Amino acid sequence: MAKQPHHRASFKQLVKELGSRGVERQDFERALERALATGQLIEYQRDHFLAARASSEFVAGQVRIHRDGYGFVVPQEPVPGLVGDLFIPPDSASKAMHGDRVLARVGRIGRDGKAEGEIVKILKRAHGTVVGEFQVKRTANWVKPHDDRLRDWIRIPEGMEFPAATPEVDRIGTTASLPSRVEDLNGLIVNVEVLEFPEDGESGVGRVIEILGRPDDFGVDVEIMIRKHHLPHRFPPEVIAEAKAFTNDIPAEELGRRRDFRDYDTVTIDGETARDFDDAVWVDQLPNGNFALHVHIADVSHYIQPGSAIDAEACLRGTSVYFPDRAVPMLPLELSTDICSLRPNVERLVMSALLEIDHQGQTVGQEFCAGVIRSRERMTYTDVHLLLEGEAEATVALRERYGPLLSRFRLMKDLALILNRRRVRRGSIDFDLPEAQIEFDEFGAMTGVTRGARNIAHRLIEEFMLAANEAVASFLEGSGGPSLYRIHETPNPQKVTEFEQVAAQYGVSLGSAPMKRLQTVMRGRDGKKQRRDQFVPSADYRISSKNFQRLIQQLEGKPEERILSYLMLRSLKQARYASDNVGHFALAAESYTHFTSPIRRYPDLVIHRLLRAQLENPGQRPYSEPELRQIGEDTSLTERRAADAERDLMEWKKAKFMADRVGDEFTGLITSTAKFGFFVELDTLFIEGLVAVETLFWDRFFYDERSRKLVGERTKKAYAMGDRVKVRVDRVEAQGGRIQFSLAEGVPERKKRK
Repeated sequence: MAKQPHHRASFKQLVKELGSRGVERQDFERALERALATGQLIEYQRDHFLAARASSEFVAGQVRIHRDGYGFVVPQEPVPGLVGDLFIPPDSASKAMHGDRVLARVGRIGRDGKAEGEIVKILKRAHGTVVGEFQVKRTANWVKPHDDRLRDWIRIPEGMEFPAATPEVDRIGTTASLPSRVEDLNGLIVNVEVLEFPEDGESGVGRVIEILGRPDDFGVDVEIMIRKHHLPHRFPPEVIAEAKAFTNDIPAEELGRRRDFRDYDTVTIDGETARDFDDAVWVDQLPNGNFALHVHIADVSHYIQPGSAIDAEACLRGTSVYFPDRAVPMLPLELSTDICSLRPNVERLVMSALLEIDHQGQTVGQEFCAGVIRSRERMTYTDVHLLLEGEAEATVALRERYGPLLSRFRLMKDLALILNRRRVRRGSIDFDLPEAQIEFDEFGAMTGVTRGARNIAHRLIEEFMLAANEAVASFLEGSGGPSLYRIHETPNPQKVTEFEQVAAQYGVSLGSAPMKRLQTVMRGRDGKKQRRDQFVPSADYRISSKNFQRLIQQLEGKPEERILSYLMLRSLKQARYASDNVGHFALAAESYTHFTSPIRRYPDLVIHRLLRAQLENPGQRPYSEPELRQIGEDTSLTERRAADAERDLMEWKKAKFMADRVGDEFTGLITSTAKFGFFVELDTLFIEGLVAVETLFWDRFFYDERSRKLVGERTKKAYAMGDRVKVRVDRVEAQGGRIQFSLAEGVPERKKRK
């Protein structure tokens, strides 16, 4: 279809064409359903289809609605000529809910690759349920969605205000403690099943299926995020039954089939609060001077078989989701924190990567096998860091306790640094950006936000896992069968160009390639015509990870380091899972996969099955290429869903923390600018808020697109990324995670009216 002049075909045409080639009608209909479900085909009218990747008239994708009403369609397939997302004005955006998969008609694409469109069809609804606050009104009862991008309230008809009285849906106590009157529901957080979606100006209709509690009740914020992002969080009875059927006993015949590593002093190294231990490591020096690195990974594939209830649920979840004070695991706790977890001093089944690495960091030998280990110690990043880099006087007790392991930790450090140097040589990008970490008191109340620690212990585990992942990826690729890769594509030239224009303001550049200049004419604020330069990549445009790496090294320690590092990161594409290997741009790796976390990531479990099949029966193919492609697409989506949920809760908790600090003053860094104001990140709290342009009352500020500065029309005072300012906390909307600042210094007094 993509090769046809108009890229279209009707159902009848396809049946006739494929039938003449011997394709069965049933097979064709299944293939058609898959193509429609994955967005490869678009049904633009009944029984008439369009090849998505060849069309510049229609686009299928997810719509993202802004709280101000407009939206963007994120194309599932590249649209010829379109750069970025398709803008949808408010009137058309109101036809869909945030997150829906839609079909949109593309308007004229401008010279800059931007375009406006309209939604013509809802392909798949994103929200079968909506979480929000119950509102008792005079004329009707409503639920106001917690997500302000869901702009339509849901009407609750009489008789549908209460869920069925079962323990599974009652979050606020025993069945008897459910509110008995509708009036008592006012202000409670509820989960609603949508029965009729908002359409043509009419509100949606739903029924309450869960009562979660009051907005400020302990733990309700996590429950809201779980439902807002539709995270599967209750294991079905058949999954629990399967999990409880497993035991810790390992049959002698199973031990006999495996390499025995129980006498090796392997260790796990994780955070203080970790409960599921995926990986254990061991390092030694070989007689030839090379390093022996053993990476042992929990053998989840031994327990979870394809087609089982646990496997189906793990595939549905895709990943574990980690919130500051709890987790939503991919696997039942019986497996994730016990039977599969590499706990100390107990026998555990593993899949092992045994690598020989020379002093240049090159893997010169590798072997993979099923094994059994008995971890010597459950180490923490903090303790390993203190052992390796802490002052001797302060670590006497630690050194006494872990004395027999100390020389092995030093070998680990030496090897990790060698592996890191090799990655740097080949161009691997390392963004050492601060991560916010929420601190709690003994009662679970939030006490602050600090920068998460990243020390040598984190780095050595990171390097070992990267080495194991690369080794497994190259081994499976070399086997000739289909596999699942972790890919990171070359960045979009337009995104790199936009970054280059900002970097030029600071006198630095990626040095990626020549740009060509286009001049466009537009009217300025005074109505006069102005020429504006626009830079686009030239025909011989080239970019590599070394361009980014060199710039990061140049910026190290400079005031603009944080700003430009964030912007560089935003210019890159998101890593994802795919059956086609295009390499990993940021790691500068030709072949990469995820093998090291099967307890918490479904793709890793798939890789274990592929590896086991290749070791036991090289001709066996547990997955077909189409199956792996679908798993890659699905798990990439579940990964983004988990990241969105974790980020949303973090922003909400930050906002709740700042709610008690309205009126307080802080210093911070301007991290981004826009027409509506600029964002400031506070120095000590890693919390960001907006200084709205309306609060800059002493002048009329306009946004200079070229310099990305807000400039006062009369005073010429400018605010740019990287500027340090002092701000005051003005307003906090905890539910939306929004914090409003105003400037606290250099602000003229308001003139009194006469």
